[in-house]
Amino acid sequence: MAKSSRAAFFAVIAALAPACAHADDLSLRGTIEPELRLFTQSASSARQKDTDISVSGEATGKYMWGDGDQSLIVTPFARLDQRDSRRTHWDLREARYGLVMGKWEVRLGFDKVFWGVTEAVHLVDVINQTDLIEDPVKQEARLGQPMLRLRTTQDFGTFDAFLLPYFRERDFPGTNGRPAYDIPVDMDLTRYESSRKERRVDGAFRYSHHLGDIDFGVSYFQGTNRDPILTPALSSGGDLVLSPYYAQMKQASIDAQATKGAWLYKFEGYWRRELGREYEAATGGVEYTFYGALGTEGDIGVVAEYALDSRGLMARDPYENDGFLALRWTANDEASTSFLGGAVVDAETGAMGFRFKGERRLSDDYRLSAEAYFFGNVPRRDPIYSIADDNYLQFRIARFF
Repeated sequence: MAKSSRAAFFAVIAALAPACAHADDLSLRGTIEPELRLFTQSASSARQKDTDISVSGEATGKYMWGDGDQSLIVTPFARLDQRDSRRTHWDLREARYGLVMGKWEVRLGFDKVFWGVTEAVHLVDVINQTDLIEDPVKQEARLGQPMLRLRTTQDFGTFDAFLLPYFRERDFPGTNGRPAYDIPVDMDLTRYESSRKERRVDGAFRYSHHLGDIDFGVSYFQGTNRDPILTPALSSGGDLVLSPYYAQMKQASIDAQATKGAWLYKFEGYWRRELGREYEAATGGVEYTFYGALGTEGDIGVVAEYALDSRGLMARDPYENDGFLALRWTANDEASTSFLGGAVVDAETGAMGFRFKGERRLSDDYRLSAEAYFFGNVPRRDPIYSIADDNYLQFRIARFF
């Protein structure tokens, strides 16, 4: 985490400490989670190994006072990794002050915001930076984003306005890390389109509401694209590396979900302008749930989605012309047993990706989860070619406190 980000956070904590000392409600919860990754293919580099052990920890402290109208939430996260020094890191997922005044709410500090409804890819989710070293394939883990957020909930919808005063770069695996690009990313060579670099102030606005069975959101974002353009360069030692370049963009988007009995209909789409070029992307699909499937208490859901990007293979997102089909099983038991397995097929290149995730509580204090990611038939021109030899199994045991 950058020094200026830490300074801003501790300034907020110092200002709010007197109020917290008289908190009406204080709670603390967290997890410790050892992790084992087993790679099923030989690595592309001799420095990469077939196994990796790490452990992560996350804790959330919450103070509330003023009859619950004021709150302070702090969620630090840290991981210690056996192989990759870059994956050994810490982050403030949340460190925010909140004030509720009737139908209005203000939040200040590090926070996380999620936009989107589809399963395979979240196109419209652009506020927080991706924590790539935590979730390198599905890319759903997010870094905390410094922000000022103003929200009002009215009878005719909810309005959110965001002021984002500091940009956070994406972290990439080191030379020992897996999964990773075949050519390492040198973050010392990071460049920006904005002359203010990471201090460029971004802004966003969102309106969300529901009409009958339809929930929808309309959003606008203007600022630094969280997804960098990676270009070949030479490191200070003369080695071939990839240099991240963060461009400015404008994005208007919509996401919607309709619930019709056992059917869910989902859609996400955006229009963007970046580097003088306009392009669009969209994803959508359906999910049908068989309740009490096979005479049990469990439910089985069938998910089918498709994603398109007008840039084709020039898109930085691998979902440029891809179909996704998955099965979701929820046991509805005391152990919260669940499973999701699916496949992604690129209609342009024929590349395939398979993902599986299952989890179950072992007791009130422990949870076991297992994941698997496999790739097949991936040609060189496909965006995921660099990680196609990094198939892996992942096991985690979480201890709650």
